[in-house]
Amino acid sequence: MTMAAGGFEAYDSSHLAVLAIFVVGIVLVVLAGRRWRGTDVAVRVSRVGAVAVLAVTVPLQIAQLLPGEWDLDTSLPLQICDFAWMVAVHALWTQNRLTATLTWLWGTTLTLQGMLTPDLASPFPEPRFVMFWAMHVLIIWAAFWLVPGLGRWPDWRTYRQTLGITLGYLAAVFVVNVVLETNYGYVNRKPSRASALDLLPDWPWYLAIEIAAVATVWALLTWPCVVAARRAVTSRRARPARSQTADDGSAPRRS
Repeated sequence: MTMAAGGFEAYDSSHLAVLAIFVVGIVLVVLAGRRWRGTDVAVRVSRVGAVAVLAVTVPLQIAQLLPGEWDLDTSLPLQICDFAWMVAVHALWTQNRLTATLTWLWGTTLTLQGMLTPDLASPFPEPRFVMFWAMHVLIIWAAFWLVPGLGRWPDWRTYRQTLGITLGYLAAVFVVNVVLETNYGYVNRKPSRASALDLLPDWPWYLAIEIAAVATVWALLTWPCVVAARRAVTSRRARPARSQTADDGSAPRRS
């Protein structure tokens, strides 16, 4: 991807540095989450994380509305990631299963796509650069903390709810884009910069294909989570039997 001199360029040194920090952070949050799962420490850390997301994103969102930064095409908080960070804050504070599922499925697909093919012109350390990367990185870190870390596993019910909420978002943003002549969510046309959508047919076919592909990928992401949740339940049920065997010295009965 070629950018104007002085602008951000995908996979330049600043992009690679962010991706390196991002990958290391995923490993750390998963390990920490698994270690503290089910403890008061996990609750406190989650809430600190929620406050940290707010502390980073809210001032930067406000900055985009200031005269020097205002751009109708990009400043309104209508991209999927603008909603994803709000959902992540709720999930971190409450550990609600639905918002944890939204954070996981949005974060590991749509937000991650934004990191790998960023629609960004501002270089480091401009506010838009900081906001873009801070928002994307924190959303995905929150997803890995909540799901493989703390075990707030998605299930098929929250998968279906996530699909419904996402389709509702697409419909609402489509109307807003028509009224404002914008392209939030890339619902009305492809991004102006190179992205994975360039591999697909023109509107509306790329949108239909994307919806079908995302629904399939989300199902594949949900399935191992459902399996992991069942195993966790089975393991918890087996613990009392093992404990009783240790206490009375008897062997467990075979059915």
